Amino acid sequence: MIEWFKIEWLPLGTFFNVLCILAGGTTGLILSRQLPDKTQRRVRKYLAGLTVLAGGYMIANGLYGGWTEAGGIWDFLLLVLITLLAISFGNLFGTWLKLQDRLDKLGKEAKRRLTKSDEDDGTKFSDGFVTCTVLFTVGPMSILGCVEDGLGNVPTILIVKSIMDGIATMCFAPRFGIGVMLSAVPLLAYQGTVTLLASHLEFMKNEPMLLANFNLVGGLLVLTIVLVILEIEKVPLANYLPALVVGPALAYWWIL
Repeated sequence: MIEWFKIEWLPLGTFFNVLCILAGGTTGLILSRQLPDKTQRRVRKYLAGLTVLAGGYMIANGLYGGWTEAGGIWDFLLLVLITLLAISFGNLFGTWLKLQDRLDKLGKEAKRRLTKSDEDDGTKFSDGFVTCTVLFTVGPMSILGCVEDGLGNVPTILIVKSIMDGIATMCFAPRFGIGVMLSAVPLLAYQGTVTLLASHLEFMKNEPMLLANFNLVGGLLVLTIVLVILEIEKVPLANYLPALVVGPALAYWWIL
């Protein structure tokens, strides 16, 4: 019997992300105008709702997995404590490494290109390509989503991110042209690589408590993204990314 060709690390979330960028860019080129501010605010609210669902889904999976796999109530409470410690220590490491500051510098360069005026077509093309590449590949949701996808979970984070990227591309396409759609190429290479690397984290797949800790830490980080989407507060999300490494490390040391 011939088995169907299967790639375990197939980055379905990234493929969907690429599709949304292409669809959004095509729609923007056809409409040739940006979305009204009122519509953009309404879309942000919908995206915030989807982000809450994605973060809540991860936290629910983490709590369920931790409760069913824990040896008792104390192991479960220890898992919750480790999650909180991971976020605290992760923020310390991220602040020391100045991750958010480095990300802000890239964002400022993208904003500078975005706000330029009176460019020729060639400059518009390159600015659109560079701007969207930075916006779509550099950020917590990109890394979190790829790791979630690589570990074999439903890529909820990348689904939300894909919708956000598609809407952004639709808004940028009338101004920058087809260059914004070509940002899907480096995004495919980057996120596909991260997903491939995450798929080799066999020790996490085989240890439900480690996976539960990742879901708890990741879910909490995803929920903080809502504050950024709704422009409620500027949260240095990048500084918390080391928590994704600190959490499983502490769980492995204390629980397993």
